[in-house]
Amino acid sequence: MKDRFDLLIFDWDGTLVDSIDWIVHCVQSAAESCGCAVPQPEAAKDIIGLSIQEAMNTLFPEVASAIQKQMVSHYSQLFFSKQTTSEDLFAGVEKMLIELKQAGYQLAVATGKSRAGLDKVLQGTGIGDLFCITRCADETASKPHPLMLEQIMQHTGISPERTLMIGDSIHDLQMAKNAQISSIGVTCGAHSKEILQQYQPLFCLEQTTELLELITG
Repeated sequence: MKDRFDLLIFDWDGTLVDSIDWIVHCVQSAAESCGCAVPQPEAAKDIIGLSIQEAMNTLFPEVASAIQKQMVSHYSQLFFSKQTTSEDLFAGVEKMLIELKQAGYQLAVATGKSRAGLDKVLQGTGIGDLFCITRCADETASKPHPLMLEQIMQHTGISPERTLMIGDSIHDLQMAKNAQISSIGVTCGAHSKEILQQYQPLFCLEQTTELLELITG
Protein backbone atom coordinates (compact mmCIF):
# COMPACT_ATOMS: atom_id res chain seq x y z
CA MET A 1 0.00 0.00 0.00
CA LYS A 2 2.92 2.37 0.55
CA ASP A 3 3.43 4.84 -2.32
CA ARG A 4 0.32 3.55 -4.12
CA PHE A 5 -1.83 6.66 -3.63
CA ASP A 6 -1.40 10.45 -3.71
CA LEU A 7 -4.96 11.60 -2.93
CA LEU A 8 -6.96 10.40 0.06
CA ILE A 9 -10.66 11.31 0.07
CA PHE A 10 -12.54 10.88 3.35
CA ASP A 11 -16.21 10.71 4.11
CA TRP A 12 -17.14 12.82 7.16
CA ASP A 13 -19.89 11.37 9.38
CA GLY A 14 -18.98 7.95 10.77
CA THR A 15 -15.52 8.07 9.21
CA LEU A 16 -13.80 11.07 10.79
CA VAL A 17 -16.51 12.10 13.27
CA ASP A 18 -18.44 9.94 15.74
CA SER A 19 -21.86 11.24 14.74
CA ILE A 20 -23.91 8.23 13.63
CA ASP A 21 -26.07 7.91 16.77
CA TRP A 22 -26.86 11.63 16.67
CA ILE A 23 -27.86 11.47 13.00
CA VAL A 24 -30.15 8.51 13.70
CA HIS A 25 -31.76 10.42 16.58
CA CYS A 26 -32.31 13.49 14.40
CA VAL A 27 -33.85 11.44 11.58
CA GLN A 28 -36.20 9.70 13.99
CA SER A 29 -37.15 12.98 15.64
CA ALA A 30 -37.87 14.57 12.24
CA ALA A 31 -40.19 11.70 11.32
CA GLU A 32 -42.01 11.86 14.64
CA SER A 33 -42.45 15.64 14.42
CA CYS A 34 -44.32 15.24 11.14
CA GLY A 35 -46.46 12.29 12.21
CA CYS A 36 -44.61 9.80 10.03
CA ALA A 37 -43.61 6.28 10.97
CA VAL A 38 -40.33 6.46 12.90
CA PRO A 39 -37.67 4.39 11.11
CA GLN A 40 -35.71 1.76 12.99
CA PRO A 41 -32.06 2.64 13.71
CA GLU A 42 -30.72 0.30 11.01
CA ALA A 43 -32.99 1.87 8.40
CA ALA A 44 -31.85 5.34 9.44
CA LYS A 45 -28.21 4.28 9.26
CA ASP A 46 -28.72 3.01 5.72
CA ILE A 47 -29.34 6.54 4.41
CA ILE A 48 -26.29 8.13 6.06
CA GLY A 49 -24.05 9.49 3.35
CA LEU A 50 -26.86 10.58 1.07
CA SER A 51 -27.92 14.20 0.82
CA ILE A 52 -30.61 14.92 3.41
CA GLN A 53 -33.26 15.38 0.70
CA GLU A 54 -32.28 12.09 -0.96
CA ALA A 55 -32.31 10.45 2.46
CA MET A 56 -35.87 11.57 3.14
CA ASN A 57 -36.95 10.44 -0.35
CA THR A 58 -35.46 7.03 0.36
CA LEU A 59 -36.94 6.63 3.84
CA PHE A 60 -40.35 8.13 3.07
CA PRO A 61 -41.07 7.62 -0.65
CA GLU A 62 -44.84 7.88 -0.16
CA VAL A 63 -44.74 11.09 1.89
CA ALA A 64 -45.69 14.33 0.15
CA SER A 65 -42.80 16.60 -0.81
CA ALA A 66 -44.11 19.39 1.46
CA ILE A 67 -43.94 17.06 4.47
CA GLN A 68 -40.49 15.88 3.44
CA LYS A 69 -39.34 19.50 3.37
CA GLN A 70 -40.68 19.95 6.91
CA MET A 71 -38.70 16.89 8.00
CA VAL A 72 -35.56 18.22 6.35
CA SER A 73 -36.00 21.52 8.19
CA HIS A 74 -36.61 19.80 11.54
CA TYR A 75 -33.61 17.52 11.02
CA SER A 76 -31.28 20.42 10.18
CA GLN A 77 -32.37 22.56 13.11
CA LEU A 78 -31.99 19.70 15.56
CA PHE A 79 -28.71 18.43 14.16
CA PHE A 80 -27.04 21.83 14.44
CA SER A 81 -28.43 22.50 17.89
CA LYS A 82 -25.50 20.35 19.03
CA GLN A 83 -22.13 21.99 18.51
CA THR A 84 -19.58 19.71 16.83
CA THR A 85 -16.09 20.13 18.30
CA SER A 86 -12.75 18.35 18.15
CA GLU A 87 -14.05 16.11 20.93
CA ASP A 88 -16.43 14.56 18.39
CA LEU A 89 -13.61 13.37 16.17
CA PHE A 90 -12.77 9.70 16.54
CA ALA A 91 -9.74 9.26 18.80
CA GLY A 92 -6.52 9.88 16.92
CA VAL A 93 -8.12 11.20 13.73
CA GLU A 94 -6.62 14.69 13.87
CA LYS A 95 -3.14 13.29 14.52
CA MET A 96 -3.57 10.83 11.64
CA LEU A 97 -4.61 13.56 9.22
CA ILE A 98 -1.69 15.78 10.22
CA GLU A 99 0.79 12.94 9.73
CA LEU A 100 -0.71 11.99 6.37
CA LYS A 101 -0.46 15.58 5.15
CA GLN A 102 3.11 15.85 6.41
CA ALA A 103 3.89 12.65 4.52
CA GLY A 104 2.86 14.37 1.28
CA TYR A 105 -0.66 13.09 0.73
CA GLN A 106 -3.35 15.44 -0.51
CA LEU A 107 -6.44 15.14 1.69
CA ALA A 108 -10.05 15.83 0.73
CA VAL A 109 -13.59 15.34 2.03
CA ALA A 110 -16.58 14.04 0.06
CA THR A 111 -19.77 14.21 2.12
CA GLY A 112 -23.53 14.09 1.92
CA LYS A 113 -23.68 17.16 4.16
CA SER A 114 -24.62 20.56 2.82
CA ARG A 115 -21.91 23.17 2.29
CA ALA A 116 -23.20 25.25 5.19
CA GLY A 117 -23.29 22.15 7.36
CA LEU A 118 -19.79 21.01 6.51
CA ASP A 119 -18.30 24.49 6.93
CA LYS A 120 -19.85 24.67 10.39
CA VAL A 121 -18.39 21.37 11.56
CA LEU A 122 -15.01 22.01 9.91
CA GLN A 123 -14.80 25.22 11.93
CA GLY A 124 -16.01 23.49 15.09
CA THR A 125 -13.46 20.68 14.85
CA GLY A 126 -10.63 22.94 13.72
CA ILE A 127 -9.36 20.59 11.00
CA GLY A 128 -10.52 22.41 7.88
CA ASP A 129 -7.03 23.58 6.89
CA LEU A 130 -5.86 19.98 6.52
CA PHE A 131 -7.96 19.46 3.38
CA CYS A 132 -7.08 20.81 -0.05
CA ILE A 133 -10.70 20.56 -1.24
CA THR A 134 -14.09 19.49 0.14
CA ARG A 135 -17.23 18.66 -1.79
CA CYS A 136 -20.82 18.52 -0.53
CA ALA A 137 -24.05 17.04 -1.77
CA ASP A 138 -25.81 20.37 -2.35
CA GLU A 139 -23.10 21.71 -4.69
CA THR A 140 -22.71 18.55 -6.78
CA ALA A 141 -24.50 15.20 -7.12
CA SER A 142 -25.45 13.12 -4.07
CA LYS A 143 -23.67 9.87 -3.40
CA PRO A 144 -23.36 7.31 -4.90
CA HIS A 145 -23.04 9.40 -8.09
CA PRO A 146 -19.29 9.80 -8.75
CA LEU A 147 -19.39 13.51 -9.62
CA MET A 148 -17.96 14.82 -6.34
CA LEU A 149 -15.01 12.43 -6.60
CA GLU A 150 -14.45 13.39 -10.21
CA GLN A 151 -14.46 17.08 -9.27
CA ILE A 152 -11.96 16.48 -6.47
CA MET A 153 -9.63 14.58 -8.81
CA GLN A 154 -9.96 17.31 -11.44
CA HIS A 155 -9.12 19.98 -8.86
CA THR A 156 -6.02 18.14 -7.63
CA GLY A 157 -4.91 16.83 -11.02
CA ILE A 158 -4.57 13.32 -9.58
CA SER A 159 -5.66 10.29 -11.58
CA PRO A 160 -8.19 7.68 -10.43
CA GLU A 161 -5.39 5.11 -10.15
CA ARG A 162 -3.67 7.27 -7.51
CA THR A 163 -6.85 8.11 -5.57
CA LEU A 164 -8.34 6.31 -2.53
CA MET A 165 -11.79 6.78 -0.97
CA ILE A 166 -12.24 6.01 2.74
CA GLY A 167 -15.77 5.67 4.09
CA ASP A 168 -18.12 3.88 6.46
CA SER A 169 -21.20 3.42 4.29
CA ILE A 170 -22.30 1.55 1.21
CA HIS A 171 -22.88 4.90 -0.50
CA ASP A 172 -19.20 5.82 -0.07
CA LEU A 173 -17.96 2.55 -1.50
CA GLN A 174 -20.49 2.48 -4.35
CA MET A 175 -19.48 6.03 -5.25
CA ALA A 176 -15.85 4.91 -5.38
CA LYS A 177 -16.75 2.01 -7.66
CA ASN A 178 -18.73 4.37 -9.89
CA ALA A 179 -15.69 6.66 -10.11
CA GLN A 180 -13.43 3.67 -10.77
CA ILE A 181 -11.18 4.37 -7.80
CA SER A 182 -10.02 2.15 -4.95
CA SER A 183 -11.72 2.26 -1.57
CA ILE A 184 -11.24 1.27 2.05
CA GLY A 185 -14.21 0.64 4.32
CA VAL A 186 -14.28 1.46 8.02
CA THR A 187 -16.68 -0.23 10.42
CA CYS A 188 -16.81 2.52 13.07
CA GLY A 189 -19.83 4.12 11.40
CA ALA A 190 -22.98 3.15 9.54
CA HIS A 191 -22.36 -0.30 8.08
CA SER A 192 -20.76 -3.57 9.12
CA LYS A 193 -17.78 -5.32 7.58
CA GLU A 194 -20.05 -7.95 6.03
CA ILE A 195 -22.10 -5.30 4.25
CA LEU A 196 -19.13 -3.16 3.17
CA GLN A 197 -17.21 -6.12 1.75
CA GLN A 198 -19.92 -6.56 -0.88
CA TYR A 199 -18.47 -3.45 -2.56
CA GLN A 200 -14.94 -4.90 -2.87
CA PRO A 201 -12.93 -2.41 -0.80
CA LEU A 202 -9.19 -3.08 -0.54
CA PHE A 203 -9.58 -3.47 3.23
CA CYS A 204 -12.18 -3.08 5.96
CA LEU A 205 -10.70 -1.40 9.03
CA GLU A 206 -12.23 -1.22 12.49
CA GLN A 207 -11.00 2.34 12.96
CA THR A 208 -10.12 4.98 10.39
CA THR A 209 -6.84 5.68 12.18
CA GLU A 210 -5.57 2.22 11.16
CA LEU A 211 -5.14 3.75 7.70
CA LEU A 212 -1.99 5.61 8.76
CA GLU A 213 0.12 2.51 9.35
CA LEU A 214 -1.45 0.70 6.42
CA ILE A 215 -0.38 3.20 3.79
CA THR A 216 2.74 4.75 5.33
CA GLY A 217 4.24 1.76 7.11
